[in-house]
Amino acid sequence: MNRLTGYLKALGHKVPKYAVAEYLEWLEDAYFLFSVHLFDPSAARRNTNPKTIYCIDHALVVSVWSGIRANRGRLLENLVFTALRRVTPEIHYVKTRRGAEVDFLARLPKGSRLLVQVCDDLADRATRTREIRALREAMEELDMPRGIVVTREHDEQVETGTGQIDVTPAWRFLL
Repeated sequence: MNRLTGYLKALGHKVPKYAVAEYLEWLEDAYFLFSVHLFDPSAARRNTNPKTIYCIDHALVVSVWSGIRANRGRLLENLVFTALRRVTPEIHYVKTRRGAEVDFLARLPKGSRLLVQVCDDLADRATRTREIRALREAMEELDMPRGIVVTREHDEQVETGTGQIDVTPAWRFLL
């Protein structure tokens, strides 16, 4: 919300933060946008931490974000979110004790949980290390033996001390 308010002000619009929050709430009520909160037992911490916003319409994401921050990784993350949202409304993001973030923790209909990290490309060693480390830390803290990294095309399994991470291409995850 802060970024969006700042962006609008940079464009010359005099828009207060409460108005931006209200507009976003209307778009959520219309099932056009969805916000994902931090996974935390404390409602106060959930509400004070930033939310991540996802849009149900990928074409709109491309048209609106083209000048702002369009990138394939963000679009892939939006696609994975909409696929998860079709299965469950209980989706959060995770922040580990060390500050690493995992994109999604979804509670599936039968009560199981799914940890999902989204990364367009794992070819860069630093990116791979960061994404795998974040997922491994979250798996450890949440006592989950499996996690998934959804990529554009990589396909492999990574064994860690805490469990198994499946690196899966998006087309397979969406099936």
